[in-house]
Amino acid sequence: MTRIKKQRLMMIGSAGVLLAIAAAFVLSALNQQIIYFYTPEDIVAKNVQPGTRIRLGGLVGDGSVKHLDDGVITFTVDDGSKAIAVRFQGLLPDLFREGQGVVMEGQIDTSGGFVAENVLAKHDENYMPREVAEALKEKGIWNEGEEARQ
Repeated sequence: MTRIKKQRLMMIGSAGVLLAIAAAFVLSALNQQIIYFYTPEDIVAKNVQPGTRIRLGGLVGDGSVKHLDDGVITFTVDDGSKAIAVRFQGLLPDLFREGQGVVMEGQIDTSGGFVAENVLAKHDENYMPREVAEALKEKGIWNEGEEARQ
């Protein structure tokens, strides 16, 4: 092999190693930014650890919404088989109400409840967040075009 061919081979090999290292850094950074979607049953089944940032979706439990004196709102979210207690401090969407679909971002606390940082509710009669609708359809609770509760 000539000297020039060896140099080219070394350059291509070095570029390949650098590309692999860069890809590893990108994948590592993306993995830390991904927020997974769960239903209350998934949280129990998959043993989600406290402090893990997730999206929680389901239906707001009937009769569960309570406004506390310190501005905290508590309610339950259920998926037909499990329910989880939620704490949220802030302004709820105007269309937030019991029996309707909701998706929240936040984390599981040490007591097994969910501390929401952001709450999203459906915006009209024909929309429910896709992840929530799919999870509830699998359990037979949600029928598209009908009310969420049967």
